[in-house]
Amino acid sequence: MSYQPHLPMIVQSDRSILVEVQNPLFEQARQAIVGFTELVKSPEYIHTYRITPLSLWNAAASGMSCDEVLSALADFSKFGVPPSLAKEIQNSFSRYGLVRLEKLDDHLTLVCDDPFLLTQLMSFKSINSYIDIQLTATHYKLKPYSRGLIKQELIKLGYPVKDIAGYTDGEPCDIGLSDTTVSGRDFGLRDYQQEAVETFYANGSVHGGSGVLCLPCGAGKTVIGIGAMAKIKSATLILTTNTTSVHQWINEVLDKTSVTPDMIGEYTGEAKEVRPITVATYQILTHRRQADGEFPHMKLFDERNWGFIIYDEVHMLPAPVFKMTANIQAKRRLGLTATLVREDGLEEDVFSLVGPKKYDMPWKQLEQQGYIAQATCKEIRLPIDPHLRESYAMASPRQKYRIAAENPRKHEVITRLIQRHADDQILIIGQYVDQLESLSDALGIPLITGRVHEKDRARLYQQFKSGELKQLIVSKVANFAIDLPDANVAIQISGTFGSRQEEAQRLGRILRPKARDNTAHFYTLVTRDTQEQEYASKRQLFLVEQGYRYEIEET
Repeated sequence: MSYQPHLPMIVQSDRSILVEVQNPLFEQARQAIVGFTELVKSPEYIHTYRITPLSLWNAAASGMSCDEVLSALADFSKFGVPPSLAKEIQNSFSRYGLVRLEKLDDHLTLVCDDPFLLTQLMSFKSINSYIDIQLTATHYKLKPYSRGLIKQELIKLGYPVKDIAGYTDGEPCDIGLSDTTVSGRDFGLRDYQQEAVETFYANGSVHGGSGVLCLPCGAGKTVIGIGAMAKIKSATLILTTNTTSVHQWINEVLDKTSVTPDMIGEYTGEAKEVRPITVATYQILTHRRQADGEFPHMKLFDERNWGFIIYDEVHMLPAPVFKMTANIQAKRRLGLTATLVREDGLEEDVFSLVGPKKYDMPWKQLEQQGYIAQATCKEIRLPIDPHLRESYAMASPRQKYRIAAENPRKHEVITRLIQRHADDQILIIGQYVDQLESLSDALGIPLITGRVHEKDRARLYQQFKSGELKQLIVSKVANFAIDLPDANVAIQISGTFGSRQEEAQRLGRILRPKARDNTAHFYTLVTRDTQEQEYASKRQLFLVEQGYRYEIEET
């Protein structure tokens, strides 16, 4: 292909893609590649994306074809697509579904149409240990417990499994969607919510029933989960991040379905109710008395014949729950998240054990349609006082970050922002409890941390929702699954190092649509020329990939 200088991308043989931000075709190019790439760097003028096997396998699982990927690259690349990369992409696509799990005469069977490849795979002890007997050159009967475990092992070898072995129906549970809510408002799934449910359910076939749906905070992921429950109509276990979220799920199910209070139970540190619909926290499931002891509450997975398990904020799945999930592959499984990003790199386990990404709704598209608030993102960079600069220079890397994050000058900026947004609902979010307590004392603003009892948290959240409180300071306990619909300003004063997922979740706290002015403001306070500034650029990657821009303000 000839050189086309007007196009915005350079596609390189090392799987990286450079995209010119100032190019008029930038947005089109970004939208074309976001479904099969990962954003690596996003400075002002050139964004770097990367193609990985997992990003291509997720694209394949969502229905994208190899030809569509290659066309998207060719359409926007100045120099075309390197032949070696095109072959790698074709190879990755060809591997998805090359190995399958199917049911044969009621037996779980590993199937591959290429007997030579299957023989190769059997030479690995990690695979062979899950085999019961060889049925034919292309079919191997598996041991009953091995469905999730062998998927984990095969993806490590570069062969993502297409699992079409089907599911057990579980205990019936008649769940219907209501036409009106308890308060009398009309209720129905939005078009994209219905599309997400149908994509996951796939008409009840073996091609649906397990996977992850990615939608921004405020887009109604809970409603989508409820829509899937109404399709499956089976006993459902819902796992989420905290007790507040458990109560929100219960309230939403009762508000929007035919489910009665006696059908739904709470399984937390405060209550242990196992009912046809049970909502539990990851925290209670992973609780144990001793560091090397058993997880006594993991038996919840077996206490009822669940037909459906929902993992809210699936990117937060703890390792012990991953392990248990490997054993329940015959249940339909739905993961809900704003972003599949995991800083520990365990996205492959989510792919194998919960399912591939089946639906991904661009944040900006929902913003344009008015379903989430229009957000402006601003990074405010502050200086560090000379005496702290000296301490910073002598500190360890971890101490450096904390010194920068707790820069006292942030108090002045927070005060100024509160005055600027005097009529707004403001969340001040931070990482370090000492910093938050100091700010709470200085400004007289209530504070919620992990130390605050659930009843007191609920009271403060309710006061904030009602408008009785205009400002609220929260620690990372509010990162996930907290419904504060009227919050329209977030001031982030410190965070968990370079966590892209936390950045997305915190913006999500203010994205629920607003009745009057559907706008939101996200401020991040960063100490200039420190590790905190470096981490801030990493944190912003996912949101930049979604089309958000960070305006830089120097103070």
